[in-house]
Amino acid sequence: MALRFGHSFRFFPFSSSSPVRSRTTKFRPLKSSAQNQISQTSVDSRKLVLEVKEKLEREHYDLPVGRNGRDDEEMIQWFLKDRKYYVEEAVAKLTRAIKWRQEFGVSSLSEDDVKNLYVTGKAYVHDCLDINGRPVLVVVANKHFPAKHDSRENEKLCVFLIEKALSKLPDGKEDILGIFYLRGFGTENGDVMFLKFLIDVFYYYYPKRLGQVLFVDAPFVFQPIWQLVRPLLKSYADLVRFCSADTVRREYFTEATIPADFKD
Repeated sequence: MALRFGHSFRFFPFSSSSPVRSRTTKFRPLKSSAQNQISQTSVDSRKLVLEVKEKLEREHYDLPVGRNGRDDEEMIQWFLKDRKYYVEEAVAKLTRAIKWRQEFGVSSLSEDDVKNLYVTGKAYVHDCLDINGRPVLVVVANKHFPAKHDSRENEKLCVFLIEKALSKLPDGKEDILGIFYLRGFGTENGDVMFLKFLIDVFYYYYPKRLGQVLFVDAPFVFQPIWQLVRPLLKSYADLVRFCSADTVRREYFTEATIPADFKD
């Protein structure tokens, strides 16, 4: 029987321009500085999106266009936000992401491409949202066998499920919940290379799309894996929370929406 995490690790808690002066006028009510700031920010943001768009067209005209392409303004806005609205940094990161999507074949991935691993139940997107309205990506670690499963197939399944989870985002929501169920985890399930791939995917290609990560019922044997992976996460380690299945049931779902793996 796997030893429970609680006696070995500490829990890692989740850490979840100058104002514009309003103009004085005798004929219209004054707008608050906050309203003016929001309006100005919107205008500036739009200008930066167009600047990035034009720069990509000029310097990287060979990149694809359309959804998730160099002229996708929603995607440009997201990467600008991630790079704190520094145009050069946003262009560099966005260029890398678009090239990766093209080379990996993200847009053409289908369930048929990943069905051999999908049927194992090792990872899936839960049918219900969590109590915060986020799509939920679940990984069942004791069903992952890196020695038996092709690493490229694992990567395809990972990206397919991320895309599927993001497609379930409700209006007004921007990130997803990731759950690693570690009950029964053994050394044969350890896969540092895949975890590195996962970290890179979320950092470079899906920035700020992972709102929180739960490591559930982690046994002692998981500690060396965590010690290797944690430095790679840097500030993103703050997104990680170690907890029990009972915590998942009580704090993240209702009785009607809890994933089957976490039911009593």
